[in-house]
Amino acid sequence: MKILNSTNKNFNNSLNKLLLQRKKKIQSSSVSVTSIVRDVKKNGDKALLKYEKRFNQNRTIAPTSNEINNSIKSLDQKVKKAIDIAYDRIYKFHSLQKFKNISFIDKFKNKLEYKYLPIDSVAIYVPGSSASYPSSVLMNAVPAIVAGVKRLIMINPGFKGKQNPAVLYAARKCKIKEIYSIGGPSAVAAAAYGTKKIKKVDKIVGPGNAYVAAAKKEVFGDVGIEGMTAGPSEVTIVCDKFSNPEWVASDLIGQAEHDNLAQCILISKDKKLLDKVKIELINQLKKIPRASVARKSLNNNGILMYVNSDKKIIEIVNKIAPEHLELNIQNYNSYVSKIRNSGSICLGKYAVMAMTDYNIGSNHVLPTNGSAKYSSGISVNEFYKRISYINLSKKGIESLGPSVITLANYEGLVGHAQSVIKRIRRK
Repeated sequence: MKILNSTNKNFNNSLNKLLLQRKKKIQSSSVSVTSIVRDVKKNGDKALLKYEKRFNQNRTIAPTSNEINNSIKSLDQKVKKAIDIAYDRIYKFHSLQKFKNISFIDKFKNKLEYKYLPIDSVAIYVPGSSASYPSSVLMNAVPAIVAGVKRLIMINPGFKGKQNPAVLYAARKCKIKEIYSIGGPSAVAAAAYGTKKIKKVDKIVGPGNAYVAAAKKEVFGDVGIEGMTAGPSEVTIVCDKFSNPEWVASDLIGQAEHDNLAQCILISKDKKLLDKVKIELINQLKKIPRASVARKSLNNNGILMYVNSDKKIIEIVNKIAPEHLELNIQNYNSYVSKIRNSGSICLGKYAVMAMTDYNIGSNHVLPTNGSAKYSSGISVNEFYKRISYINLSKKGIESLGPSVITLANYEGLVGHAQSVIKRIRRK
Protein backbone atom coordinates (compact mmCIF):
# COMPACT_ATOMS: atom_id res chain seq x y z
CA MET A 1 0.00 0.00 0.00
CA LYS A 2 1.13 3.55 -0.69
CA ILE A 3 2.28 5.47 2.38
CA LEU A 4 1.67 9.22 2.73
CA ASN A 5 2.72 11.63 5.47
CA SER A 6 0.79 14.89 5.84
CA THR A 7 3.87 16.65 7.21
CA ASN A 8 5.66 16.29 3.86
CA LYS A 9 5.54 19.28 1.51
CA ASN A 10 4.31 17.27 -1.45
CA PHE A 11 1.53 15.49 0.51
CA ASN A 12 -1.45 17.17 -1.17
CA ASN A 13 -0.02 16.65 -4.65
CA SER A 14 0.74 13.00 -3.91
CA LEU A 15 -2.78 12.37 -2.61
CA ASN A 16 -4.38 14.11 -5.59
CA LYS A 17 -2.23 12.06 -7.96
CA LEU A 18 -3.18 8.74 -6.36
CA LEU A 19 -6.91 9.55 -6.40
CA LEU A 20 -6.69 10.68 -10.02
CA GLN A 21 -4.80 7.54 -11.10
CA ARG A 22 -7.64 5.31 -9.91
CA LYS A 23 -10.26 7.55 -11.47
CA LYS A 24 -8.49 7.31 -14.83
CA LYS A 25 -8.36 3.50 -14.57
CA ILE A 26 -12.13 3.44 -14.03
CA GLN A 27 -12.84 5.93 -16.82
CA SER A 28 -10.63 4.09 -19.32
CA SER A 29 -13.14 1.24 -19.26
CA SER A 30 -15.64 3.34 -21.22
CA VAL A 31 -13.70 3.05 -24.50
CA SER A 32 -14.49 -0.63 -25.14
CA VAL A 33 -17.94 -0.27 -23.56
CA THR A 34 -19.23 2.11 -26.23
CA SER A 35 -18.87 -0.41 -29.06
CA ILE A 36 -20.61 -3.14 -27.01
CA VAL A 37 -23.56 -0.88 -26.20
CA ARG A 38 -23.94 0.12 -29.85
CA ASP A 39 -23.76 -3.51 -30.98
CA VAL A 40 -26.55 -4.62 -28.62
CA LYS A 41 -28.65 -1.58 -29.47
CA LYS A 42 -28.41 -2.51 -33.17
CA ASN A 43 -28.43 -6.32 -33.10
CA GLY A 44 -30.38 -7.13 -29.94
CA ASP A 45 -30.44 -10.71 -28.64
CA LYS A 46 -27.89 -11.91 -31.20
CA ALA A 47 -25.26 -9.48 -29.92
CA LEU A 48 -26.29 -10.06 -26.30
CA LEU A 49 -25.73 -13.82 -26.60
CA LYS A 50 -22.40 -13.25 -28.35
CA TYR A 51 -21.06 -11.33 -25.34
CA GLU A 52 -22.58 -13.77 -22.84
CA LYS A 53 -20.76 -16.66 -24.52
CA ARG A 54 -17.52 -14.67 -24.60
CA PHE A 55 -17.48 -13.34 -21.04
CA ASN A 56 -19.69 -15.70 -18.99
CA GLN A 57 -19.68 -18.93 -21.02
CA ASN A 58 -23.45 -18.53 -20.97
CA ARG A 59 -25.73 -19.69 -23.81
CA THR A 60 -29.10 -18.57 -22.44
CA ILE A 61 -30.61 -15.19 -21.65
CA ALA A 62 -33.15 -16.24 -19.03
CA PRO A 63 -33.41 -19.24 -16.69
CA THR A 64 -36.56 -21.36 -16.81
CA SER A 65 -39.01 -21.59 -13.91
CA ASN A 66 -37.83 -25.13 -13.19
CA GLU A 67 -34.20 -24.04 -13.12
CA ILE A 68 -35.05 -21.27 -10.68
CA ASN A 69 -37.11 -23.58 -8.45
CA ASN A 70 -34.46 -26.30 -8.38
CA SER A 71 -31.72 -23.81 -7.64
CA ILE A 72 -33.64 -22.28 -4.74
CA LYS A 73 -34.38 -25.75 -3.31
CA SER A 74 -30.63 -26.36 -3.04
CA LEU A 75 -30.10 -23.29 -0.86
CA ASP A 76 -29.18 -23.76 2.80
CA GLN A 77 -32.06 -22.84 5.15
CA LYS A 78 -29.69 -20.68 7.23
CA VAL A 79 -28.95 -18.55 4.16
CA LYS A 80 -32.67 -18.23 3.42
CA LYS A 81 -33.33 -17.11 7.00
CA ALA A 82 -30.47 -14.57 6.80
CA ILE A 83 -31.99 -13.13 3.61
CA ASP A 84 -35.42 -12.99 5.28
CA ILE A 85 -33.99 -11.05 8.25
CA ALA A 86 -32.18 -8.62 5.96
CA TYR A 87 -35.30 -8.12 3.82
CA ASP A 88 -37.45 -7.28 6.84
CA ARG A 89 -34.96 -4.78 8.28
CA ILE A 90 -34.28 -3.08 4.94
CA TYR A 91 -38.02 -2.87 4.20
CA LYS A 92 -38.79 -1.38 7.60
CA PHE A 93 -36.11 1.32 7.37
CA HIS A 94 -36.92 2.24 3.77
CA SER A 95 -40.67 2.40 4.53
CA LEU A 96 -39.86 5.42 6.71
CA GLN A 97 -38.55 7.21 3.60
CA LYS A 98 -41.93 7.56 1.89
CA PHE A 99 -42.78 11.07 0.78
CA LYS A 100 -46.03 12.94 1.38
CA ASN A 101 -47.66 14.77 -1.50
CA ILE A 102 -47.89 18.54 -1.09
CA SER A 103 -51.04 20.60 -1.63
CA PHE A 104 -51.09 24.39 -1.23
CA ILE A 105 -53.85 26.98 -1.81
CA ASP A 106 -52.88 30.67 -1.77
CA LYS A 107 -54.99 33.73 -0.95
CA PHE A 108 -56.10 34.01 -4.60
CA LYS A 109 -57.51 30.46 -4.54
CA ASN A 110 -54.69 29.21 -6.80
CA LYS A 111 -54.00 25.56 -6.06
CA LEU A 112 -50.50 24.05 -6.32
CA GLU A 113 -49.78 20.37 -5.83
CA TYR A 114 -46.64 18.28 -5.89
CA LYS A 115 -47.15 14.54 -6.25
CA TYR A 116 -44.76 11.61 -6.07
CA LEU A 117 -45.40 8.87 -8.63
CA PRO A 118 -43.41 5.63 -8.93
CA ILE A 119 -41.34 5.01 -12.05
CA ASP A 120 -43.12 2.45 -14.25
CA SER A 121 -40.24 0.04 -14.91
CA VAL A 122 -36.78 -0.47 -13.39
CA ALA A 123 -33.93 -2.90 -14.00
CA ILE A 124 -31.72 -3.71 -11.05
CA TYR A 125 -28.17 -4.77 -11.86
CA VAL A 126 -26.84 -7.38 -9.45
CA PRO A 127 -23.13 -8.31 -9.81
CA GLY A 128 -22.48 -12.00 -10.39
CA SER A 129 -20.40 -14.58 -12.25
CA SER A 130 -17.21 -14.65 -10.13
CA ALA A 131 -19.07 -13.55 -6.97
CA SER A 132 -22.77 -13.29 -6.12
CA TYR A 133 -24.57 -10.78 -3.95
CA PRO A 134 -28.11 -11.55 -2.74
CA SER A 135 -27.71 -8.48 -0.51
CA SER A 136 -27.54 -6.29 -3.63
CA VAL A 137 -30.87 -7.70 -4.81
CA LEU A 138 -32.47 -6.53 -1.57
CA MET A 139 -30.75 -3.15 -1.49
CA ASN A 140 -31.98 -2.28 -4.97
CA ALA A 141 -35.36 -3.98 -5.08
CA VAL A 142 -36.79 -3.18 -1.64
CA PRO A 143 -36.74 0.64 -2.06
CA ALA A 144 -38.36 0.18 -5.48
CA ILE A 145 -41.06 -2.02 -3.92
CA VAL A 146 -41.71 0.57 -1.21
CA ALA A 147 -42.02 3.28 -3.87
CA GLY A 148 -44.51 1.17 -5.82
CA VAL A 149 -42.59 0.41 -9.03
CA LYS A 150 -44.91 -1.70 -11.23
CA ARG A 151 -42.34 -3.66 -13.26
CA LEU A 152 -39.07 -4.73 -11.71
CA ILE A 153 -36.55 -6.88 -13.58
CA MET A 154 -33.22 -8.32 -12.47
CA ILE A 155 -30.13 -8.58 -14.65
CA ASN A 156 -27.52 -10.78 -13.03
CA PRO A 157 -24.63 -12.51 -14.82
CA GLY A 158 -24.59 -16.25 -14.27
CA PHE A 159 -21.75 -18.56 -15.19
CA LYS A 160 -22.25 -21.36 -17.71
CA GLY A 161 -25.98 -20.73 -17.57
CA LYS A 162 -26.26 -20.96 -13.78
CA GLN A 163 -27.16 -18.18 -11.38
CA ASN A 164 -26.51 -18.15 -7.67
CA PRO A 165 -29.37 -19.76 -5.68
CA ALA A 166 -29.25 -17.08 -2.96
CA VAL A 167 -29.57 -14.34 -5.58
CA LEU A 168 -32.57 -16.17 -7.08
CA TYR A 169 -34.14 -16.63 -3.64
CA ALA A 170 -33.71 -12.92 -2.84
CA ALA A 171 -35.31 -12.05 -6.20
CA ARG A 172 -38.27 -14.31 -5.39
CA LYS A 173 -38.52 -12.73 -1.93
CA CYS A 174 -38.86 -9.39 -3.73
CA LYS A 175 -41.45 -10.88 -6.14
CA ILE A 176 -39.32 -10.14 -9.20
CA LYS A 177 -40.92 -11.99 -12.10
CA GLU A 178 -38.40 -11.16 -14.84
CA ILE A 179 -34.95 -12.60 -14.22
CA TYR A 180 -32.22 -12.49 -16.87
CA SER A 181 -28.94 -14.37 -16.68
CA ILE A 182 -26.91 -11.62 -18.35
CA GLY A 183 -24.26 -9.17 -17.22
CA GLY A 184 -21.76 -6.48 -18.11
CA PRO A 185 -22.23 -3.62 -20.60
CA SER A 186 -24.29 -5.79 -22.97
CA ALA A 187 -26.87 -6.45 -20.23
CA VAL A 188 -27.11 -2.75 -19.45
CA ALA A 189 -27.65 -2.00 -23.16
CA ALA A 190 -30.32 -4.72 -23.45
CA ALA A 191 -32.27 -3.26 -20.52
CA ALA A 192 -31.88 0.27 -21.86
CA TYR A 193 -32.91 -0.35 -25.49
CA GLY A 194 -34.79 -3.64 -25.33
CA THR A 195 -34.49 -6.79 -27.44
CA LYS A 196 -37.04 -9.32 -28.65
CA LYS A 197 -36.72 -11.18 -25.36
CA ILE A 198 -36.26 -8.21 -23.02
CA LYS A 199 -38.63 -5.26 -22.89
CA LYS A 200 -36.83 -1.97 -22.25
CA VAL A 201 -37.06 -0.23 -18.90
CA ASP A 202 -37.24 3.38 -17.79
CA LYS A 203 -34.35 3.27 -15.31
CA ILE A 204 -31.34 1.08 -14.46
CA VAL A 205 -29.85 0.99 -10.95
CA GLY A 206 -27.34 -1.12 -9.07
CA PRO A 207 -23.62 -1.46 -8.41
CA GLY A 208 -21.15 -3.07 -10.78
CA ASN A 209 -17.55 -3.06 -11.92
CA ALA A 210 -15.94 -0.26 -13.94
CA TYR A 211 -17.39 -1.59 -17.20
CA VAL A 212 -20.93 -1.66 -15.84
CA ALA A 213 -20.57 1.86 -14.44
CA ALA A 214 -19.28 3.08 -17.82
CA ALA A 215 -22.16 1.36 -19.66
CA LYS A 216 -24.74 3.02 -17.42
CA LYS A 217 -23.22 6.41 -18.21
CA GLU A 218 -23.30 5.53 -21.91
CA VAL A 219 -27.05 4.81 -21.93
CA PHE A 220 -27.99 7.69 -19.62
CA GLY A 221 -30.42 10.01 -21.36
CA ASP A 222 -32.15 7.14 -23.12
CA VAL A 223 -32.93 5.71 -19.68
CA GLY A 224 -32.42 6.99 -16.17
CA ILE A 225 -29.63 5.85 -13.85
CA GLU A 226 -28.76 6.75 -10.27
CA GLY A 227 -27.48 10.26 -9.75
CA MET A 228 -24.11 8.89 -8.70
CA THR A 229 -21.28 6.57 -9.65
CA ALA A 230 -22.04 3.17 -8.08
CA GLY A 231 -18.82 1.17 -8.14
CA PRO A 232 -16.10 0.01 -7.80
CA SER A 233 -16.28 0.04 -4.02
CA GLU A 234 -14.34 2.10 -1.44
CA VAL A 235 -13.71 2.52 2.26
CA THR A 236 -11.83 5.13 4.25
CA ILE A 237 -11.10 4.33 7.89
CA VAL A 238 -9.97 6.84 10.50
CA CYS A 239 -8.42 5.29 13.61
CA ASP A 240 -6.50 6.30 16.70
CA LYS A 241 -4.22 4.71 19.29
CA PHE A 242 -7.24 3.00 20.89
CA SER A 243 -8.25 1.19 17.68
CA ASN A 244 -7.77 -2.55 17.35
CA PRO A 245 -5.32 -3.14 14.45
CA GLU A 246 -6.67 -6.66 13.87
CA TRP A 247 -10.21 -5.30 13.41
CA VAL A 248 -9.08 -2.43 11.22
CA ALA A 249 -7.08 -4.72 8.92
CA SER A 250 -10.07 -7.04 8.52
CA ASP A 251 -12.26 -4.04 7.57
CA LEU A 252 -9.79 -3.02 4.87
CA ILE A 253 -9.61 -6.56 3.48
CA GLY A 254 -13.40 -6.82 3.57
CA GLN A 255 -13.60 -3.94 1.13
CA ALA A 256 -10.54 -4.90 -0.95
CA GLU A 257 -11.92 -8.36 -1.76
CA HIS A 258 -14.74 -6.83 -3.83
CA ASP A 259 -12.75 -5.79 -6.89
CA ASN A 260 -9.24 -5.11 -8.20
CA LEU A 261 -10.24 -1.45 -8.48
CA ALA A 262 -11.69 -1.20 -4.96
CA GLN A 263 -9.96 1.43 -2.84
CA CYS A 264 -9.02 1.16 0.84
CA ILE A 265 -7.61 4.15 2.70
CA LEU A 266 -6.48 4.20 6.33
CA ILE A 267 -5.85 7.50 8.14
CA SER A 268 -4.39 7.91 11.62
CA LYS A 269 -2.42 10.27 13.85
CA ASP A 270 -0.72 7.20 15.32
CA LYS A 271 2.20 5.84 13.27
CA LYS A 272 2.51 2.73 15.43
CA LEU A 273 -1.10 1.82 14.66
CA LEU A 274 -0.42 2.08 10.92
CA ASP A 275 2.56 -0.26 11.27
CA LYS A 276 0.53 -2.81 13.24
CA VAL A 277 -2.23 -2.77 10.63
CA LYS A 278 0.32 -3.47 7.86
CA ILE A 279 1.48 -6.60 9.68
CA GLU A 280 -2.11 -7.70 10.25
CA LEU A 281 -2.92 -7.25 6.56
CA ILE A 282 -0.09 -9.57 5.56
CA ASN A 283 -1.20 -12.24 8.03
CA GLN A 284 -4.93 -12.03 7.33
CA LEU A 285 -4.60 -12.05 3.54
CA LYS A 286 -3.28 -15.60 3.79
CA LYS A 287 -6.60 -16.78 5.20
CA ILE A 288 -9.27 -15.56 2.75
CA PRO A 289 -10.41 -17.19 -0.52
CA ARG A 290 -10.34 -13.95 -2.54
CA ALA A 291 -6.83 -13.02 -1.39
CA SER A 292 -5.51 -12.39 -4.90
CA VAL A 293 -8.26 -9.84 -5.62
CA ALA A 294 -7.81 -8.14 -2.24
CA ARG A 295 -4.02 -8.04 -2.61
CA LYS A 296 -4.22 -6.38 -6.04
CA SER A 297 -6.70 -3.83 -4.71
CA LEU A 298 -4.52 -2.95 -1.72
CA ASN A 299 -1.28 -2.82 -3.74
CA ASN A 300 -2.71 -0.75 -6.60
CA ASN A 301 -5.15 1.56 -4.82
CA GLY A 302 -4.59 1.24 -1.07
CA ILE A 303 -3.22 4.18 0.91
CA LEU A 304 -1.90 4.39 4.48
CA MET A 305 -1.82 7.98 5.73
CA TYR A 306 -0.18 9.52 8.73
CA VAL A 307 -1.98 12.81 9.39
CA ASN A 308 -0.97 14.90 12.38
CA SER A 309 -4.19 16.82 13.17
CA ASP A 310 -7.95 16.26 13.40
CA LYS A 311 -8.59 19.32 11.25
CA LYS A 312 -6.40 17.95 8.46
CA ILE A 313 -8.04 14.50 8.70
CA ILE A 314 -11.50 16.03 8.26
CA GLU A 315 -10.25 18.07 5.29
CA ILE A 316 -8.81 14.92 3.64
CA VAL A 317 -11.97 12.88 4.20
CA ASN A 318 -14.09 15.58 2.58
CA LYS A 319 -11.68 15.66 -0.36
CA ILE A 320 -11.80 11.87 -0.84
CA ALA A 321 -15.61 11.77 -0.39
CA PRO A 322 -15.52 8.00 0.28
CA GLU A 323 -18.35 5.59 -0.35
CA HIS A 324 -17.95 4.10 3.15
CA LEU A 325 -16.35 5.94 6.06
CA GLU A 326 -15.53 4.27 9.37
CA LEU A 327 -14.71 6.59 12.27
CA ASN A 328 -13.03 3.95 14.44
CA ILE A 329 -11.97 6.54 17.02
CA GLN A 330 -13.00 7.55 20.53
CA ASN A 331 -13.91 11.16 19.73
CA TYR A 332 -15.96 10.52 16.58
CA ASN A 333 -18.64 13.00 17.73
CA SER A 334 -16.20 15.86 17.19
CA TYR A 335 -15.82 14.80 13.54
CA VAL A 336 -19.38 14.03 12.49
CA SER A 337 -20.79 17.53 12.01
CA LYS A 338 -17.74 18.60 9.98
CA ILE A 339 -17.76 15.72 7.48
CA ARG A 340 -19.88 16.69 4.49
CA ASN A 341 -18.88 14.16 1.85
CA SER A 342 -19.46 10.44 2.35
CA GLY A 343 -21.98 7.84 1.23
CA SER A 344 -22.38 6.39 4.73
CA ILE A 345 -20.57 6.91 8.03
CA CYS A 346 -20.01 4.17 10.62
CA LEU A 347 -19.54 5.63 14.10
CA GLY A 348 -17.40 3.88 16.69
CA LYS A 349 -15.48 0.61 16.83
CA TYR A 350 -18.52 -1.70 16.55
CA ALA A 351 -20.14 0.06 13.58
CA VAL A 352 -18.37 -1.92 10.87
CA MET A 353 -19.04 -1.38 7.17
CA ALA A 354 -19.63 -5.11 6.61
CA MET A 355 -22.76 -4.97 8.79
CA THR A 356 -24.21 -2.14 6.73
CA ASP A 357 -23.71 -4.26 3.61
CA TYR A 358 -26.27 -6.78 4.85
CA ASN A 359 -28.96 -6.38 7.48
CA ILE A 360 -28.68 -3.16 9.46
CA GLY A 361 -31.35 -1.61 7.23
CA SER A 362 -29.51 1.26 5.57
CA ASN A 363 -28.65 0.93 1.88
CA HIS A 364 -25.27 -0.28 0.61
CA VAL A 365 -25.60 1.08 -2.94
CA LEU A 366 -23.67 4.29 -2.37
CA PRO A 367 -21.83 6.99 -4.33
CA THR A 368 -18.22 6.15 -5.27
CA ASN A 369 -15.29 7.77 -7.03
CA GLY A 370 -15.84 11.15 -5.34
CA SER A 371 -19.51 11.41 -6.31
CA ALA A 372 -20.51 11.63 -2.62
CA LYS A 373 -19.67 15.33 -2.99
CA TYR A 374 -22.93 15.84 -4.90
CA SER A 375 -25.05 12.70 -4.56
CA SER A 376 -26.44 10.14 -2.13
CA GLY A 377 -27.00 6.41 -1.89
CA ILE A 378 -30.03 4.51 -3.14
CA SER A 379 -33.26 5.35 -1.33
CA VAL A 380 -36.98 5.20 -2.03
CA ASN A 381 -36.60 8.63 -3.63
CA GLU A 382 -34.59 7.01 -6.45
CA PHE A 383 -37.74 5.30 -7.71
CA TYR A 384 -40.08 8.27 -7.70
CA LYS A 385 -40.70 10.92 -10.29
CA ARG A 386 -42.30 14.15 -9.14
CA ILE A 387 -45.00 16.09 -10.98
CA SER A 388 -46.33 19.60 -10.30
CA TYR A 389 -50.05 20.31 -10.73
CA ILE A 390 -51.19 23.93 -11.12
CA ASN A 391 -54.80 25.13 -11.00
CA LEU A 392 -55.16 28.94 -11.34
CA SER A 393 -58.26 30.89 -10.41
CA LYS A 394 -59.54 33.89 -12.39
CA LYS A 395 -58.56 36.16 -9.50
CA GLY A 396 -55.16 34.49 -9.33
CA ILE A 397 -54.16 35.15 -12.93
CA GLU A 398 -55.56 38.68 -12.82
CA SER A 399 -53.62 39.46 -9.63
CA LEU A 400 -50.30 37.84 -10.54
CA GLY A 401 -50.45 38.14 -14.34
CA PRO A 402 -49.23 41.76 -14.67
CA SER A 403 -45.91 41.00 -12.98
CA VAL A 404 -45.48 37.92 -15.20
CA ILE A 405 -46.11 40.11 -18.27
CA THR A 406 -43.44 42.54 -17.06
CA LEU A 407 -40.82 39.78 -16.62
CA ALA A 408 -41.71 38.04 -19.90
CA ASN A 409 -41.36 41.27 -21.87
CA TYR A 410 -38.08 42.03 -20.10
CA GLU A 411 -36.73 38.64 -21.20
CA GLY A 412 -37.90 39.24 -24.76
CA LEU A 413 -40.46 36.46 -24.63
CA VAL A 414 -43.41 38.42 -25.99
CA GLY A 415 -45.36 35.25 -26.80
CA HIS A 416 -45.30 34.36 -23.10
CA ALA A 417 -46.62 37.80 -22.20
CA GLN A 418 -49.39 37.64 -24.82
CA SER A 419 -50.65 34.26 -23.59
CA VAL A 420 -51.22 35.86 -20.17
CA ILE A 421 -52.60 39.16 -21.53
CA LYS A 422 -55.29 37.33 -23.51
CA ARG A 423 -56.61 35.72 -20.32
CA ILE A 424 -56.76 38.82 -18.16
CA ARG A 425 -57.94 41.31 -20.80
CA ARG A 426 -61.43 42.48 -19.78
CA LYS A 427 -64.13 42.45 -22.46
